Amino acid sequence: MASVLSKTFLLSFLLICLVLSLPQTRAVITCDTVFSDLKPCLSYVLVGGNVPTECCNGLKSLIINAITTEDRQMACSCVKNLATAATDEQVDRAASLPGKCGVNVPFKISRDVDCTKVK
Repeated sequence: MASVLSKTFLLSFLLICLVLSLPQTRAVITCDTVFSDLKPCLSYVLVGGNVPTECCNGLKSLIINAITTEDRQMACSCVKNLATAATDEQVDRAASLPGKCGVNVPFKISRDVDCTKVK
């Protein structure tokens, strides 16, 4: 009987250790990912004109792949960093992209967005 209890305890202990050792979810979105996805938008943001289809596809891809809160916060931070180096007109054009592309971006594209509040 003690042997069965001992084996049950050991099995339970190993199962708990296995569950606790599972990797934590980490952000997979990096600024390189953001820049790569949004590169087709650069000409529109810089000088205006028509929004390229590839730009909208890249924006959609970025949002689809930003699965976790950390992913969305990282994407926000990368876009915010880009906005700090842009003119007001360029930021305005960038901010218009979600509407022009029909994409729901979970953060405001601006220099003063608080990315820590993105969910």
